[in-house]
Amino acid sequence: MNIISRLENVKKLQAKRWENEDHWDDINDLLVKELDEILLIEPENTAALINIGAVYSDMGENEKAIEYLKTALNLGSVDKNLYINLAIVMVYMEMHQEEYHEYLETAENKMEDPLTFKAYFDPNSQ
Repeated sequence: MNIISRLENVKKLQAKRWENEDHWDDINDLLVKELDEILLIEPENTAALINIGAVYSDMGENEKAIEYLKTALNLGSVDKNLYINLAIVMVYMEMHQEEYHEYLETAENKMEDPLTFKAYFDPNSQ
């Protein structure tokens, strides 16, 4: 199966987490495993980097999340979800507003890659 199909499957699986919240952790583990395998084949696949960043954010592992997201940024990704995910992780890490505000502004003019997804943001968790 090619990388694009695998990323499409990852996105479908990610969406299914909401219908199967009792399996949330298991599905997250599967997502990480699959994205890790994709990154072994294509270490510079920005969609996989953005998605694994989102999953780690959803698992509360913000340090890991930001590492993957910054890698995608350094590789030149201009995906809207990258900038949104960076902002979400930075909010959770309690960084200064001006640090992540820039990412949100940049995101406004970007297109969303159909193979990526946003990290979950709970405004009440702050």
